[in-house]
Amino acid sequence: MDLSLSLEHVEEVFSGCADFETRPLHVKGAQELGTLCWVNGMVKTERVNDYILRPLAQWEGPEEGTIFQRILEGGAWTMTVQERTDMDEVTGDLVNGCCILFLPGEEHALSFQVPTEEKRAVSAPEIENVMKGPKDSFTESVRTNTSLVRRRVRTPWLRVEEQIVGRQSLTPVDVIFIQGLTDPELVAQIQQRITDIDIDALISTGNLEEYIIDNKATSFPQVLFTERPDRFCNGLMDGRVGVLIDGLPMGCLLPGDIALFLKAPQDRSNNYAISTVLTIIRYLCMAITLLAPGFYVAVATFHPEMIPTKLALSIISSKQDVPFSTIFEVLTMLVAFEILQEAGLRLPKTIGQTVSIIGGLVVGQSAVEAKIVSPVVVIVVAVAGIAGYTMPNQDFASALRIWRFFITAAAGVAGLFGLMVCAVALVYRLAEIESFGVAYLSPFAPATGNHPRGHTILRPPLPLEKFRDMTIHPRNSRKQK
Repeated sequence: MDLSLSLEHVEEVFSGCADFETRPLHVKGAQELGTLCWVNGMVKTERVNDYILRPLAQWEGPEEGTIFQRILEGGAWTMTVQERTDMDEVTGDLVNGCCILFLPGEEHALSFQVPTEEKRAVSAPEIENVMKGPKDSFTESVRTNTSLVRRRVRTPWLRVEEQIVGRQSLTPVDVIFIQGLTDPELVAQIQQRITDIDIDALISTGNLEEYIIDNKATSFPQVLFTERPDRFCNGLMDGRVGVLIDGLPMGCLLPGDIALFLKAPQDRSNNYAISTVLTIIRYLCMAITLLAPGFYVAVATFHPEMIPTKLALSIISSKQDVPFSTIFEVLTMLVAFEILQEAGLRLPKTIGQTVSIIGGLVVGQSAVEAKIVSPVVVIVVAVAGIAGYTMPNQDFASALRIWRFFITAAAGVAGLFGLMVCAVALVYRLAEIESFGVAYLSPFAPATGNHPRGHTILRPPLPLEKFRDMTIHPRNSRKQK
């Protein structure tokens, strides 16, 4: 702001703001009244009364020194008192929960940090549920979130570096990493991209994600968002960089690769054999949700000789009275499935489940009885949809749903050949993506060409897991002796 620091200019900036308040204040030893100003709702009233007003009015220390010096040396009972000389600093402090004291005859002001603590309490995670694990999740307060991280990673080498993003929102963004473990080039690259963000407000996750990722022309996520502090800390211990945004109840981990999005929070809590089997099932379900509808369309339309005779006769008999082609049936059911899913997500919880159940009955049973679609199509689409729900990350699952339409359409045009061409195109597209210099298909196809240490699908017992994944270039590759 191109204004000099004064009470009149502060009142001019906040003119028309009903929550901006001032009051005269007598400081013992001062000849004239001072003025205390604050933004109502951003400060805690009890702290202002007990920690600022009372000690300044009843101060009984020695009279040596200026009023400013006496207050800075303990005249007020707040933990943070700072001298301000700039209008930008004062206005920023006011909207962040500080009181500003102006004294007559002084060109500077004093800022007392007394923010309100009204925020949502730490609660159990709602999306990433786990049976064997902690029951806390991130909140909208970035300081609460950093405390949840420090309670798990208590090393003094944990670094929390803060930047302000958004011209109008002035949102604090914390970059978190472990010094000596995380690649410093990766940290510098992420910090630079956050610094280069020039927008009015950082309010949603997309305001950050779409500005820092490498490949914007793809539906696959390149940043892992999680509401679980334990998963966030596991990523830090692997050598990744975490980002916490004030106002968003989640943290993000960088860089992201396909193996990261297919790992579930409970993989480190279950027995190694169980975790390995569940990971294999997830990869199989990824193939099923992508290829099952397209494979059925290709076989039923172009390659009926591949179907066993009894099954082929059953499919033919169920399709005799259906007037639509197979590709039209499958695409229609896929669209109906997406509509039901969106309706269940957008409606209130009290009626969302009811609508999903009724919609499923209408689309499924009623459509079959009305001879609009065949029963086999309903089964194939339902299997593909349920397989997609096994993905631990919903952003990754949404990308698979989009590509499922492309693969199904390609199979309807050219049969198995079209299906394979589209599948190869998907793999080729994934191989092109990089996230902060890390290949998206890592550690299956690392960009360095070296075989990475660490497990991907087959998880060994934790005492035998000696090394970190080297695709993200951690400074310390060894986890344990």
